[in-house]
Amino acid sequence: MGRILLAGATGYLGGHILTKLIEDNRQVTVIARQAGRIHPPPGSAPLVTVLPAELTQPQSIINCCEGIDTVISTVGITKPQKGLTYMDVDYQANLNLLQEARKSGVRKFIYISVYKGEQLQDIAICHAKEQFVNALKASGLEYCIIRPTGYFSDMAALFNLAKKGRVYLFAKGAAKINPISGEDLAAACVTAIDQDKREINIGGPQTMRFTQIAQTAFDVLHKKPAITYLPEWLRKTILRLARIFMPAPVFGPLEFFMTVMTTDMNAPEYGQDTLKAYFETSQ
Repeated sequence: MGRILLAGATGYLGGHILTKLIEDNRQVTVIARQAGRIHPPPGSAPLVTVLPAELTQPQSIINCCEGIDTVISTVGITKPQKGLTYMDVDYQANLNLLQEARKSGVRKFIYISVYKGEQLQDIAICHAKEQFVNALKASGLEYCIIRPTGYFSDMAALFNLAKKGRVYLFAKGAAKINPISGEDLAAACVTAIDQDKREINIGGPQTMRFTQIAQTAFDVLHKKPAITYLPEWLRKTILRLARIFMPAPVFGPLEFFMTVMTTDMNAPEYGQDTLKAYFETSQ
């Protein structure tokens, strides 16, 4: 088995992928801005090499892919970052890594994008991700683009609203999604190393409407469901005003989540972890 380079290991999904790679006894080089945030399990130190570097600074990753067989990148902005845009991180930082991968003769590059990203490019985060996807496809490397519907952690926003007593949904909460756990998605990412699939659309084992997700949150909290359905015109008005008055790093996640709430995001089902179990451990 060739050495794996993992970028984004300090993030939600990246951490799960690192754990899975170690469980599979794979040799891993981890790129991280803050090496102190990488904590391999006891006894796994011989498998893991940590490379302190910043992907947005190309000079810091020169020759990072020497001796690497496969690159896995989960790099992307998931919460507001001062001074950085989606194009800086989701596109350019990954492009910097791709250029190093090509230079060093890496066999395969696995990138985690988003389900329906090609259709949602009017959203800043999806536009940046798809720009990198296009560069990856044109790179000449073997590649796999993994497109999850959403993470369990994304649904925490609804669970937190339920904790406060009321959940607000758009489009009558009818849009469907099957979010996936970090553990299940990590397993699929590691399996992809030895597969020949170019793109994988993937979601969790349960497809639910947003109304059902809200009801599940209230059930776990042993509360009577209190759901308010807001009209579509209000969603559009909120986004229009937020685009004007919110800083771009704050507006981006809001734009994505409020769009997903009215878009069917149900991909092929995979894994075994349930959203209800995730909510039960989030109390």
